[in-house]
Amino acid sequence: MKKEFIEKQKKKLIAQRNEILETLANRNEQLKKLVETIDSGDEADIASDKIDGTLFNSLTEADQNRLLMISNAIDRINQGTYGFCLSCGEQIPEGRLEAVPYAGLCIKCQEEDDDYNRKNS
Repeated sequence: MKKEFIEKQKKKLIAQRNEILETLANRNEQLKKLVETIDSGDEADIASDKIDGTLFNSLTEADQNRLLMISNAIDRINQGTYGFCLSCGEQIPEGRLEAVPYAGLCIKCQEEDDDYNRKNS
């Protein structure tokens, strides 16, 4: 894999990481302000608050998972293993890395992993 491509991907990954961190910081500020102004009086408000809180937590978890995948990809770049499937060891096509710069699996292995997770969830 060309050094220029890897450097471009590293910049893209760092930008995505910074975007997630900024989003999380903004959400936390917005959540703090929301909590300060909420006066949940009836059961409908309480239920709505719980739903909003659950949604917020799941979005945060998704962002945290994506952040972890991005950090792992940056580590692989630094170790010289970026672009190789973590499962089969084959090179991941540049097109896949363009679409998903933090991909750790080739398409075949990703599909097998997805199938396994669907069957076991």
